[in-house]
Amino acid sequence: MGLVFGTPGTKEGFKMMLLGSGELGREIAIEAIRLGAEVIAVDRYDGAPAMAVAHRKYVGNMKDPYFLERVVRLEDPDAIVPEIEAINLDKLFDFEKEGYFVVPNAKATWIAMHRERIRETLVREAKVPTSRYTYATTLEELKEACEKIGYPCHTKAIMSSSGKGSYFVKGPEDVEKAWHEAKTKARGSSDKIIVEEHIDFDVEITVLTVRYKDGGRTETAFIEPVGHYQIHGDYHSSWIPSGISDKARRRAFEYAKRVAEVLGGLGIFGIEMFVKGDQVWVNEVSPRPHDTGLVTVISNPQGFSEFALHAKAIMGLPIYTEEEDGFKVIRPLTPAASHVIKGYVKGVLPRYRNIELALLEGRVSVHIFGKPDVYEGRRLGVVLAAADDVERARIIAERAAHRIEVMIGERWHNQEYELEKHILR
Repeated sequence: MGLVFGTPGTKEGFKMMLLGSGELGREIAIEAIRLGAEVIAVDRYDGAPAMAVAHRKYVGNMKDPYFLERVVRLEDPDAIVPEIEAINLDKLFDFEKEGYFVVPNAKATWIAMHRERIRETLVREAKVPTSRYTYATTLEELKEACEKIGYPCHTKAIMSSSGKGSYFVKGPEDVEKAWHEAKTKARGSSDKIIVEEHIDFDVEITVLTVRYKDGGRTETAFIEPVGHYQIHGDYHSSWIPSGISDKARRRAFEYAKRVAEVLGGLGIFGIEMFVKGDQVWVNEVSPRPHDTGLVTVISNPQGFSEFALHAKAIMGLPIYTEEEDGFKVIRPLTPAASHVIKGYVKGVLPRYRNIELALLEGRVSVHIFGKPDVYEGRRLGVVLAAADDVERARIIAERAAHRIEVMIGERWHNQEYELEKHILR
């Protein structure tokens, strides 16, 4: 007998609760609703992007176990989907013990939201190559750790995301700055700092890896690797295909499979890697859709974006793939690229202009996230572009994104209208 999904709002409906309702949560909500699910959006502030499309919303502190307890008991969801780091992880284990489905599972979420846990899992259990690393808990230990790893190196708060709490340490004179950055800007614990070797890579990629049910089996499949670059540790542009060698691509799939199977559960994992020639190092893991994967909305449309795959996996639905050298692969329908639209100063209720000019650049889609508050560097939207080749798509996406201006307060802001020095690395 096949799966049965009732009408949203009824006892037989499939109810999905998002813990964190940003721009990635919004895309998950849209895809889940398309499949007939009922979506509940939860976040720390009202007006979070997914709240605009969800059936219901709740606002509160997700680190507060009592708040989580109230909303989960009230809604009794079929799936609890963590989308951010700032969640009481102990409660996720409690919910799972009671029979709730935590995506991908409570243990994977607990591991992947903490840099020491994920690094040790990568090295000791998944047995994949990573950069050299060590840890520090005091300023003196940090100085010694940086000397041990060698300059330049990277320091990161043990719990953070989107570059918060991270620093590129060029020499001994930067160590105190790195200490301050980790201590003041961590998202979660800042008790320990990880120091990582700097790898002079050709490109950074994300292997979007989905675990899903196909009959009685759990399968693992991969979207074509996504290339991307960051500014100040935060995603700025991504593109697909990534342009890496066939050998590196096979290694990336193999390492991603090992990581995903160690973590287990169902849904999308965003597995970040460095690539230099045919060499591949695993860097970080996100137990949910990845911001660089926004490009898949235009490259893998019609139910095959990372968000659609995540929703299908959560709901127990099969996924169409193609076999290649023993791997299940989901290919893009077109070369494509993304480029972010950023906020530049602190403020509220931003306004946007020149979207029409951006849309004239080519096969372009503009996504404004609708966030009510702005701080410097906050991602407010993204431009997606498709083209006949990936380099053309990257240029179009950047040019279109730079057309769009954001008013914060009484002043219009826009990104410099030129190819950034990173674009042709």
